[in-house]
Amino acid sequence: MTAAVAKSVWAARVAQQEWATLAGELDEYGHALTGPLLTPGECRTLAGLYDADEHFRSTVEMARHRFGSGEYRYFTHDLPELVAELRAALYPALLPIARDWAARLGRPGTWPDRLEDWIAQCHRAGQTKGSQILLRYGPGDWNALHRDLFGDMVFPLQVVIGLDTPGTDYTGGEFLMVEQRPRAQSRGAATALPQGHGLIFTTRDRPVRGARGWSAAPMRHGVSLVRSGHRRTLGLVFHDA
Repeated sequence: MTAAVAKSVWAARVAQQEWATLAGELDEYGHALTGPLLTPGECRTLAGLYDADEHFRSTVEMARHRFGSGEYRYFTHDLPELVAELRAALYPALLPIARDWAARLGRPGTWPDRLEDWIAQCHRAGQTKGSQILLRYGPGDWNALHRDLFGDMVFPLQVVIGLDTPGTDYTGGEFLMVEQRPRAQSRGAATALPQGHGLIFTTRDRPVRGARGWSAAPMRHGVSLVRSGHRRTLGLVFHDA
């Protein structure tokens, strides 16, 4: 498959998503589940890259850093074509939502139209390390609640894509989000990631309207305990580290 054909395939899948509905769910909950972005074959191909060292710049054992239990690997900047093209197609679709949120929260929201221009800004600010990841969990693994902030240059949305089928390839392992609400108890949500589908979620917070206008509700994400099988995911982050 040529690069031009591959780009049209993934861009078409992104364009077919119900973006108005997704934007509404992101406004309401801080996360939203897409339709299929990858085929089962593409998921297997990506998951199969995990042990190919040449694709990755570093490996993180979560237990060692007290992040939970499990492992993930950061891709080099030389991304597999599928990862690069899907990320490039998602960025302009997410950009209007990001700018709208920034306007409500009184933040600059000056992300450029092109992903490559934004990444160049990250690099000029000293954030030069690629942040695209493959994650692998086995029985007993989990991911502590956290936010993916690697510096001052932040894009407010990111995407995780399930590469295995919940209930068949693994049990447990739901994607978790917890919202810290002002003057109230925190609110949590758990989502099972269908194979090939993406979950769009906030990197750090979402705008919430209150009596005095808009404010930022902090949110963190993680993964619940994997009870059996193996769970692999692709993480697409739109700022470098």
